Amino acid sequence: MASMQKRLQKELLALQNDPPPGMTLNEKSVQNSITQWIVDMEGAPGTLYEGEKFQLLFKFSSRYPFDSPQVMFTGENIPVHPHVYSNGHICLSILTEDWSPALSVQSVCLSIISMLSSCKEKRRPPDNSFYVRTCNKNPKKTKWWYHEAAYHKEFSLLFKD
Repeated sequence: MASMQKRLQKELLALQNDPPPGMTLNEKSVQNSITQWIVDMEGAPGTLYEGEKFQLLFKFSSRYPFDSPQVMFTGENIPVHPHVYSNGHICLSILTEDWSPALSVQSVCLSIISMLSSCKEKRRPPDNSFYVRTCNKNPKKTKWWYHEAAYHKEFSLLFKD
């Protein structure tokens, strides 16, 4: 637990002092607990999301950084994106099987910025309605299954027991 808190303190300072472009730590979110953060995000200039405001919720377990944080969009404005469900769950491999303790909150933020910035068309995942009706509230309980298509990444999902 002490190593997790030490790591989170270090990452918290890094996010406060040198946030990724368009990202700001919501200071109120960390006043009561270091294990739950809200990061305010603004869509990058020149992208489909330019000027739009979003919020990311980060939840850290006692096994962080060995286990990835739970990360999802929250609040009033969930981006319409092929890898973001309308309930805020994000289909991004570094949040699940591609997580490594060498990654950080900043690297997750940069990956999400990149994911949104590279989007060519605002649309929900094809299985959005089914997924939102049947999924666990914790996106880490979803087993995402990724496979490459010719010009874009399609995905389907399997549910963990």
